[in-house]
Amino acid sequence: MFDLSIEKIMVLVVVALFVLGPERLPAAAEWLGRTIRQVKAFAAGASDQLQREIGPEFDQFRKPLADLRAPLQELRGLRDPRAAVMRHLLDAPEPAPVAVVKPVTAPPVPAAGQVLAAGERPPVDLDAT
Repeated sequence: MFDLSIEKIMVLVVVALFVLGPERLPAAAEWLGRTIRQVKAFAAGASDQLQREIGPEFDQFRKPLADLRAPLQELRGLRDPRAAVMRHLLDAPEPAPVAVVKPVTAPPVPAAGQVLAAGERPPVDLDAT
C-alpha cells in the first residue's frame, strides 16, 4: 500500500532514533503497532458490518470496483521497467501496421586517419543524432 522497502523502513527507523532518542523509541514503536492493529480491526469490522447490512447488493458494488482496480494493477506493474519489458517481450501483442519509411542514407564514412578534402563535410552518425 505504501510501497515501503527494507531500505525505506531502515531510514525511517534511523530518523525515528534521532528524533525520539533511544529511551522513547520502544514506547513509540509499541504505540505505532497498537494503532496499526486498531486501524486494521476497524477497517475489517466496517467491511463486515457493511456486508451484513447491504447483503447481496454489496457484491454489486464490489464488482465495478474490482473492474476499476484491474487497470490500476496493470499501471503499477509498469513501475518496474524490467518486469514491463519482460511482460511485453513474452506476450506477443498484435503486430503494428507496417509503415513504409524511406531509408535515410548516410554519406560514405572516410577511413580512420583519412584527412578530409577542402570543403568536405565530416561524416555524421544519423543514428546518434
